[in-house]
Amino acid sequence: MLTNKDLKKKALDKDLDKISFVSEAAEAMGRRLVGPGLALVFLVICACVAAFQVSSSGFSNMLILVAASAIGGYMALNIGANDVANNVGPAVGARVVSLTGALLIAAVCESAGALLAGADVVSTVSGDILSPSDVRNSSEFMLAMLTAMAASALWINFATVIGAPVSTTHSIIGGVVGAGIAASGFAAINWTTISTIAASWVLSPVLGGLVGAGIMAFINSRVVYTPDRLKAARYWLPILLGLMGATFTGYILLKTSDRLISVPEWLAIVLSLTVGFVVWRIYCRVIHAQTLTLENSARALRNLFAVPLMVAAGLLSFAHGANDVANAIGPLAAIVLSQSNDFPDLVFWYLGALNPEVPIWVSAVGACGISAGLLLFGRRLVTVVGKKITKLSPVRAFCITLATAATVLTASGAGLPVSSTHIAVGALFGVGFYREWYRNKYVAEGGVMKPRKMMKNREERRRRLLVRRSSLITIIAAWVVTVPASALLAAGLFTVLKLVLS
Repeated sequence: MLTNKDLKKKALDKDLDKISFVSEAAEAMGRRLVGPGLALVFLVICACVAAFQVSSSGFSNMLILVAASAIGGYMALNIGANDVANNVGPAVGARVVSLTGALLIAAVCESAGALLAGADVVSTVSGDILSPSDVRNSSEFMLAMLTAMAASALWINFATVIGAPVSTTHSIIGGVVGAGIAASGFAAINWTTISTIAASWVLSPVLGGLVGAGIMAFINSRVVYTPDRLKAARYWLPILLGLMGATFTGYILLKTSDRLISVPEWLAIVLSLTVGFVVWRIYCRVIHAQTLTLENSARALRNLFAVPLMVAAGLLSFAHGANDVANAIGPLAAIVLSQSNDFPDLVFWYLGALNPEVPIWVSAVGACGISAGLLLFGRRLVTVVGKKITKLSPVRAFCITLATAATVLTASGAGLPVSSTHIAVGALFGVGFYREWYRNKYVAEGGVMKPRKMMKNREERRRRLLVRRSSLITIIAAWVVTVPASALLAAGLFTVLKLVLS
């Protein structure tokens, strides 16, 4: 029989449990608010830096410039949270590097690329989407750029929440188109350029998928599914890694042209081939030494791809920071330059091209914002790209990374306005679908793949699916609506702000 003392003890335990639950709930809520709180602090710093620069330079329209700096920082945060996942996601999914380690590597490399080589990235398409001369006055142009940034950032934020990696370039293009139409009508937009960009929506993921699947098929046939994997690895892996070295050298030279280093095309080719040859010679010895102590199994190949994969992720992040920082601060740079130069003579940015006269503080807003967004909010998209679409191994992740760099380099050299985000995700799906097709057609027997009978049972075939279809549908839907959604948001914001300010 329970005594009064026992009843009091139970009541006390219940009260303590309630307090503990409330404390844990408060702690969990506090952790959720850390990221948004730090992001808010960063935006306030961006606004303060802009206010200081404006007051010391004597610019007019101080309110718009300060607001543009804060919105540019917000755009950079969202680019870091969404777009950088494509660079490090495969390495995380392959368990070559931890999520925290990948975020730190990407943050450092993104900042370096943005600050060292991000102020003047040459566009592969000539012409402008919207020229300042097509807008009635400087104030209206600044308002259009302001709303373009805000709309693009809001859309990318939404895409990050639903777990869809979208093209930041297409987002900002949509914002500029919508704001330009609202400001000066349809005639102010270069629709030829827009149609070319629209074609890249389809071209980019298809190219990435085909190249990724092709590299995967080659490695499977020449290395993974051979009787003597180690012998095959000693021969083919140095060649593949040399190819990766040459590809990334060309990629970096292309993406960082005119700011970090400027070389003629012929010299860029020579340098790329030279780097590729050196990497090949070095890895011939390295891989030979590594394979001496490894067993002849597919699992043993994991160690051979670990370091090259991490290096590739860092290089992709550097090139991404150099290229996509303009998407974060392009409109901000246009606003700043419109105040510091004769308005009719302003050379506007397009597809990642920035005027070399962009102040260092503007580039710093983009660089710091991308890194901060990656560290604070990048975990979600890195997890989606690395783990939620298809299962990755170091070999598959290597194929995706090499396919992304090779496809972007080739397409850029051919003058095609492709999206690196679309290519990377397309390569991911290409590798996944190829693996799915291969597993359904062949079966491993004694280390050799032999044809298998096609399964007629629908449920059995469904269990063999290796790519998550729901992720594919979500991502494609987000891609399709990116430009229209950003354009509508920008047009609406421009109209509202113009009414408020008039």
